[in-house]
Amino acid sequence: MPTNRPVSLKDLAAYLGLSRSTVSLVLNNSPVAQGLAPQTRERIVLAAKKMGYRPNYFARMLNNKRSFMVGIMSPDLCEGYDSEILNGIELTLNDKDYLYFVSSHHWNTERIKKRIDEFTARGAEGFILINTPTERNNHLPIVSIGPSGTDASFTRILVDNRHGVRLSLEHLASLGHKKVAFFRGHQNSSDTASRWDATMELAPQFGIELDPDLLIQLERVDNGLNPVQEGYLACENLLAKNKKFTALMAFNDMTAIGAIRCLRDHNYVIPTQVSVVGFDDVLAASMIEPTLTTIRQPLASMGKLAATRIMELIQNPEKEPEQIEIKPELIIRKSTATAPVIS
Repeated sequence: MPTNRPVSLKDLAAYLGLSRSTVSLVLNNSPVAQGLAPQTRERIVLAAKKMGYRPNYFARMLNNKRSFMVGIMSPDLCEGYDSEILNGIELTLNDKDYLYFVSSHHWNTERIKKRIDEFTARGAEGFILINTPTERNNHLPIVSIGPSGTDASFTRILVDNRHGVRLSLEHLASLGHKKVAFFRGHQNSSDTASRWDATMELAPQFGIELDPDLLIQLERVDNGLNPVQEGYLACENLLAKNKKFTALMAFNDMTAIGAIRCLRDHNYVIPTQVSVVGFDDVLAASMIEPTLTTIRQPLASMGKLAATRIMELIQNPEKEPEQIEIKPELIIRKSTATAPVIS
């Protein structure tokens, strides 16, 4: 066996005494390979590992007339919501030997269109869009995470934001909070409208006043790459209004973490004086002090589901798009407590 070049499919087939097509079917996870004896499939896989066989990507592409590539678009790749979803996507695509392009767009609509065109030109077979507004401009399948856009040809994975808002308000009301401050999501975030609409509808039902002076609009910092600082600055704007409040509902965990830092810098004790609730349950939520009460979205699982769905759509173009709604859950930690008495 040659040792000065990579092991080829021909080498592997000769070593096993099998045809190249049989070995290829097994290593490419072809459905046809399920008709082979389990012992044969296992022998092929073990031999490939033993010999260090690596499939030739371009040969695979030509033989299958497929690229096995997916394009992924996200507003940014910083810590939090997007990165945890990406982890789930990556694990699932890697498991099935799919390649992928990843690009952030920072809410630039022209960049979104340009990247989708570029991914298509480079052989992408489908797209996963994370919190990314766009309309279809080609025939390729799309899975969207978040409620961006209205195109019915997308498969959409949505979190029931109304349910999440209800859980937050119900929790704060059960602790006696009536003076609650709110961070409203960014103007172009796909979740902003549904969460704020739910807040306006449900807060009065729980006896929570919607005071305009306790509503702070989030503004992006560093093109959205510094959400903790966004929360810090939003909290400073809130404190500058000199209005009393006993709790803060942040738009997401990272801005909640920024708010906690700001409150502590201004000598507030959390949660004794102010309770704070986030949304997402990113990894940092369980590590900050005090640990953050939040609404958990199963972010990695959402990423895995998106990756599974895009591969199904690529392999079966006739499959109908669907809307999948996921129920979030309340995770109670140490950042919330009984409301203090305020005069």
